Amino acid sequence: MVYQPMLELLAYLRANGFKNYIVSGGGIEFMRPWTEKVYGIPPEQVVGSSIKTKFEMRDGKPVLVRLPQLNFNDDKGGKPVGINQHIGRRPIAAFGNSAGDEQMLEYTQGGSGARFMLLVLHDDAAREYAYGPAKGLPNVKLGAFTQAVYDKAQKEGWTVVSMKGDWKQVFPFERSPVTAIDILLEPDATMLQHAEAVNARLLKVYPKGFALDATHRPHITMIQRFVRTADLDKVYAAAGQVLARANVTAMKLEAFKYYYIPSQDIGLSALSRNRTPELLKLQADLIDAVTPFTVETGTSAAFVTTPDDPVIDPFLIQYVSAFVPKASGEHFNPHVTTGRRPPGIP
Repeated sequence: MVYQPMLELLAYLRANGFKNYIVSGGGIEFMRPWTEKVYGIPPEQVVGSSIKTKFEMRDGKPVLVRLPQLNFNDDKGGKPVGINQHIGRRPIAAFGNSAGDEQMLEYTQGGSGARFMLLVLHDDAAREYAYGPAKGLPNVKLGAFTQAVYDKAQKEGWTVVSMKGDWKQVFPFERSPVTAIDILLEPDATMLQHAEAVNARLLKVYPKGFALDATHRPHITMIQRFVRTADLDKVYAAAGQVLARANVTAMKLEAFKYYYIPSQDIGLSALSRNRTPELLKLQADLIDAVTPFTVETGTSAAFVTTPDDPVIDPFLIQYVSAFVPKASGEHFNPHVTTGRRPPGIP
């Protein structure tokens, strides 16, 4: 029950300086072990219901013992109380999906300055589940989205998102209608050796970077675009025709300087290559060939992700969206990325 739009929203807020919290009626100790891996929210930023607990020494070891008593119910009016107790600040924005979130949104709206309140309406019986009873949707005992809450949202100016009408994708595992592509050239053996040597040196000073291996192959990006997934075979064919016409193996490219690509706190190190007329023509031809199949932008779902890193940095999404024209033609900077490093490391 992890939603792709939720992951994208959290990533967008993080990228713009916000601090994200989970405020749930679920058990706080149930959620804390996995929220950081799934949502990027560490245990100390999780607010939830709790069971009374006491400290004991057992067999000489200090332990916490759960008691058969409810300590705090983080639902409805309990949510603003839990926010105050755990966070000590009124939210700037709040997001919910049931009557249990009404008071949290009221508390958020009551603050000064700009505030944002949103409710997700589960009205997609095909891709997820449909429940209300708002707008005639099926009534359920748990997680109810009542007509009264819907009417209040309309009156107060809260945003109501229709899962059926507003979400292009519900779950991360769905096939995205859009795919991010990178058409690239592989450098020769000499360039690979230089790139791997630089990469090894970077890993010594910044071990958190990535190694140049089967997952991260040294390459020269020609274009990056978002294309319709249904047209991928056409994209392959069009790009293949361009590459077949070009005498790629005869191109002579020279690495002439080290290059740093800033990306928030941790940037990329690269070796810049010379921008030859042949390379510029190849890029222009590839852009023309792929353009009929492109779309303006995409989401994290358009990329290959991993369970440990399920959300793509919004900076990268924007970079791919704006590659043409901001990184093509006279702005093209052919380079081979050699690793990650913070600024200031040579």
